[in-house]
Amino acid sequence: MSTTIQAMAARGPKAPLQPFEYEPGPLNDGQVEIAVESCGLCHSDLSMLDNEWGMTRYPFVPGHEVIGTVVALGAHTKRVKVGDRVGLGWYSDSCGACGECLGGDQNLCATAEGTIVGRHGGFATRVRANWTWVSPLPAALDATTAGPLFCGGITVFNPIVQCGVQPTDRVAVIGIGGLGHLALKFLRAWGCEVTAFTTSDSKREEALRLGAHRTLNSRNAGELQKATGSFDFILNTTNVGLDWNGYLQALKPKGRLHMVGAVLEPMSVAVFPLIVGQKSVSGSPLGSPATTDRMLEFCARHGIAPTTETFPLSRVNEALEHLRSGQARYRVVLKNDLH
Repeated sequence: MSTTIQAMAARGPKAPLQPFEYEPGPLNDGQVEIAVESCGLCHSDLSMLDNEWGMTRYPFVPGHEVIGTVVALGAHTKRVKVGDRVGLGWYSDSCGACGECLGGDQNLCATAEGTIVGRHGGFATRVRANWTWVSPLPAALDATTAGPLFCGGITVFNPIVQCGVQPTDRVAVIGIGGLGHLALKFLRAWGCEVTAFTTSDSKREEALRLGAHRTLNSRNAGELQKATGSFDFILNTTNVGLDWNGYLQALKPKGRLHMVGAVLEPMSVAVFPLIVGQKSVSGSPLGSPATTDRMLEFCARHGIAPTTETFPLSRVNEALEHLRSGQARYRVVLKNDLH
């Protein structure tokens, strides 16, 4: 099966997206073809568009928070059938044979394929992926807002599972944006006592509505100092350098500072407090297919959805500028209107 795919693509770094079409070629035996209904717009799309990570190939079609319907299946696919409404996130394939894949950590596969890395993504009429990374969408979830769960959502849900966060833990979230707002919702429903670190007092009420029990102003050194020894787990969702030693001081003994924001500069961390308090600094990518399914079930059970704004895909450049300027509250979803 080979049908021309209509998409929106950039011809170079920071270039505007323009109409683009391509022939995908025959469907591979393990692939699923998805007719795209909508696709979330993630900050990683901006980073890839700007080639911040040095691995973008042009013409570049972004989009890795896809919601759509299965329209074609390769000969050796499982798990989904034609007509199913599904989601697709950052990963579109993994080798299936390495120790990580065989151990259920496909998201740690050294040769895992990114949906928008070296291939065309979901800002298009159709997109393809290996069946293992295509997740059936629970009927209880709203398809119009669910897209960001497949990147932003699983990015912050995965460490809750991997790091063994307990309902009795006192936790904090740094950065209340596209990732952080979902972290607040998840951790509140998980049963934790949740603190939001915000950059201004004006964001306090917003953070409380999203699920925080209290807030601390991260620009106020005094407030950070008062939090010394308070938290079992601190999740950083920002991509900028911060006072990491101050946050480590805010951890209890055996506490963990966990990174999901892609901070580009090296971290400067004092080792002695780590040793004395048996504290740790860690990070994680998105989750495995099984963890993604677990997140979707959790969202369906607790009525959790991203807070979104909607643009038509044909106006993607307006949406990109909206995100780039920091105005998005909190995730942008592009509704497919290409033909």
